[in-house]
Amino acid sequence: MRELTLIVQTSLDGFVAGPNGEFDNFIGGEENLEFVCSLTEDSDAALFGRVSYQLLDNNWPYVANKPGATQNEIKYSNWYNTVPKFVLSKSLGDNNSGNTHFFSNNIDKKINDLKLQPGKNILIFGSPTAVHSLFDLNLVDSFWIIVHPVIFGQGIPFLRNRKNTIKLGLLASKQLSNGTLCYNYSVTR
Repeated sequence: MRELTLIVQTSLDGFVAGPNGEFDNFIGGEENLEFVCSLTEDSDAALFGRVSYQLLDNNWPYVANKPGATQNEIKYSNWYNTVPKFVLSKSLGDNNSGNTHFFSNNIDKKINDLKLQPGKNILIFGSPTAVHSLFDLNLVDSFWIIVHPVIFGQGIPFLRNRKNTIKLGLLASKQLSNGTLCYNYSVTR
């Protein structure tokens, strides 16, 4: 069975973006992107909320063809362009296009059906509103939380107040040279 693995970048105080959705204060760089590219090697599908999908889709399809693109930018862009993408959105409806599929209802059934299909893992990037729903539906199997050495003080939180506890098991950890810490957890059920 395929796993749904969340990849989330967060500040030390737990925000995935600033108050207006900005990512400016995250510590990026080639090493960070290389780490994310290593995670894509074990996956062959991507899941997004609408906002994250629209942000990524405005950039990544074209990066590989830009002059001066780094090896990791090309690698991630090529991965993004080839894998099937599944977007959770009530406003975009169920209008499928090429290798992009939109889910507006029966999300738990559709994602469970995806997990039963043969293949590698499914990655979900960012998408705080979608992530909250996926956790509520017990669909997330594991996640990588990438903690940047920055404190935002305010912004969009990784997790909001929850009704129930989610128990985790630490699978792996890694420190990048810029001080970013990466933790891989499984969700225990």
